[in-house]
Amino acid sequence: MLARGQSVGVAVSGGADSVCLLHLLLELAHVWDLRLAVLHVNHRLRGGESAADAEFVARLAERFGLPFHLRESAQDGHDNLEQAARRIRLTFFREMTEGGTVDRVAVGHTRSDQAETVLFRFLRGSGSAGLAAIRPTSSEGIIRPLLDIDRTETRQFLESRGIVWREDSSNASLQFARNRIRLELLPQLASQWNPQIRGILAHMADWAQAEEAYWATQIDRLAQELFLEREGAISIRVDRLKELPTATARRLVRRAIERVKQDTRGVDFQHIESILAMAGTLQGNGRVQIPGLDIRRSFDWIRWESAASALAAKGDYSIRLPVPGEVPVPGTSAVIHLDLIEKAETSGTPDCVYNDEAGCIDWGSLRGSLELRNWRPGDQYRPVGSTGKQKIKTLFHQARIPIWERSRWPVMTDGASVVWAWRFGVSADFVPHRGTSRILKVWEASA
Repeated sequence: MLARGQSVGVAVSGGADSVCLLHLLLELAHVWDLRLAVLHVNHRLRGGESAADAEFVARLAERFGLPFHLRESAQDGHDNLEQAARRIRLTFFREMTEGGTVDRVAVGHTRSDQAETVLFRFLRGSGSAGLAAIRPTSSEGIIRPLLDIDRTETRQFLESRGIVWREDSSNASLQFARNRIRLELLPQLASQWNPQIRGILAHMADWAQAEEAYWATQIDRLAQELFLEREGAISIRVDRLKELPTATARRLVRRAIERVKQDTRGVDFQHIESILAMAGTLQGNGRVQIPGLDIRRSFDWIRWESAASALAAKGDYSIRLPVPGEVPVPGTSAVIHLDLIEKAETSGTPDCVYNDEAGCIDWGSLRGSLELRNWRPGDQYRPVGSTGKQKIKTLFHQARIPIWERSRWPVMTDGASVVWAWRFGVSADFVPHRGTSRILKVWEASA
């Protein structure tokens, strides 16, 4: 958790657990050469009581000559109180570590909190990853030195030394789910089923953490092998997902969700199963929407994309083309280049007419109103080698182009006519011929 000489921000609410944590670290600071600071968040939810808590913690820091950092914040109303308060605290702690004010932030979670969290997540339908519950350390620099200590022990420690703390009146309110678990459900389970229920639940978390640590290395390896990541979205081939054992596939799906969404809040067992069911169908399409994410199947691929990105990708674009010149394709890494060249020979067909990487257009057949825009339903033209016009949507199906790639698909038009389409090439109506004197060469490169 800590290295010698580090600076530690101790998150102190004023309650027994955090006050106990501060005193323990004060006793250890000279042994480990630690530099302590006190952090406090005043959520201003209890009026004068919240202000009194902040004043109590400030005086505590002053008494020990420690720097005091206060964050005052009101709830934004977009989340329930517990979630909003937690988000504010974590943001504050992250700012303190990322800004270099402290190296670590120590918080006062105990084994009792661990037991309550495991039961809370079990009742919500969490899998083993969720049952791992509160971890001793986090990648964001948060440590929990009291996680093997019961809440009753922290109070005994304080009482034996005559150390005072403050009681948060909201801890007695049955309005909050965690309070109902602590005050009603756990005591009932302890009295009627197993007096050691809190320890059992905490051990379950330890077990799950070890399991998840093993799986994390396996899923990291698979993710590196199977995930195709582009522009914040993740895609995976359906056949590769289907061939995995169910336990592995579930974790890989969860990892894709976590990586794109940045967390797994609001994700439950049914979401995971719906995605795997979509992969298992014979139909090459499907869609699953979960909070903040849009997951779609198209042909051989499943793609995870943030809901905001999926919505933004639907926007149309239309760009007047400079000749010669180059134009980035909005929403992609592709760049379309246009070169105007003189035809050196008057016979034969230029090589670029049938070149997959470039296309040739008879400059003289154009009216000069060239635009690059995204494909739209109803677009059709006659590609080179085709006997008649085809809808570009039909070409998408034939080429098995996933549906999420189509909305930004670049098409070059001259007035109402489609002259060229990305990957499908030049229209047969605009191909250079024997009498062509100038050629517009169209080719693509990556930005």
